[in-house]
Amino acid sequence: MHSINKIGRSFWYITPVSLTDRPILGMVVGNNKTLMIDAGNSEDHANYFLSELLKRGVPDPDMVVLTHWHWDHIFGLSAFPNIVSLASKQTKQEMEKLIPLSWSDEALDTRVREGSEIEFCAKAIKEEFTDHRDITIVLPDLTFEKRVEIHLGGVTCIVQHVGGDHAADSTVVFIKEEKILFLGDCIYPDIFSEKQNYTIKETLRLLDELEAFDADTYILSHQKAISKEEFNQEAAMLRNIAKYTDRCSGNQQKIIDEYKKHVKRELTEDEIETIADFVNGY
Repeated sequence: MHSINKIGRSFWYITPVSLTDRPILGMVVGNNKTLMIDAGNSEDHANYFLSELLKRGVPDPDMVVLTHWHWDHIFGLSAFPNIVSLASKQTKQEMEKLIPLSWSDEALDTRVREGSEIEFCAKAIKEEFTDHRDITIVLPDLTFEKRVEIHLGGVTCIVQHVGGDHAADSTVVFIKEEKILFLGDCIYPDIFSEKQNYTIKETLRLLDELEAFDADTYILSHQKAISKEEFNQEAAMLRNIAKYTDRCSGNQQKIIDEYKKHVKRELTEDEIETIADFVNGY
């Protein structure tokens, strides 16, 4: 079940739901304007968030920004016909490719068989859209190349394209005054390839870019808000596994042995899975 949380003076968010792959949605409330981060995986998802915020005195957004093109972050955009939407140029280009697609069970199953859709996403779409499948892909009104600053009155949002293995169009939102970095899915592996993977070069480049932000709180779309210390631990794990993957030429057992020596303990499930992802991407 969802819950609505607040961090600092200006940031609200709704927690994720894994069954239907509903990600975290954010709302940044300034003195003059309100910015929503991601549009949700359906109109129901988006409308539920807004209705819950309204009960708490938070106004509807003036603008919505999309972190990347994946269905669970954009299918709710049709719920906002009168609100300005913003995304990177790459996000718009990827969304354009979705317009001709059908979202019926048959069409989803065919794409899974062909390898152009993944089973997990198809299953979650069926779970989210049980009564009706009236999905309309709405393209963003405004696009940007690398970075845009949005001034909401007393709070500034820096929207920046960062890329990454998960989605090349990934964008983050830095809420400057609150020191909150909304990561979206950018730090996750590529789930659309034949084998889920991280690549060494892209992971290290992305981490360099993310670590340049002076953030105290990090929002990962399908997990929770984490502290700077927790983010640094995650980043250190990714950096070290990338290093050992390179050093061991992608040999999984050697990487496990080296990383075990490095951390001086047995490895967690997450660490073993991350090593497998780097081996797949090597």
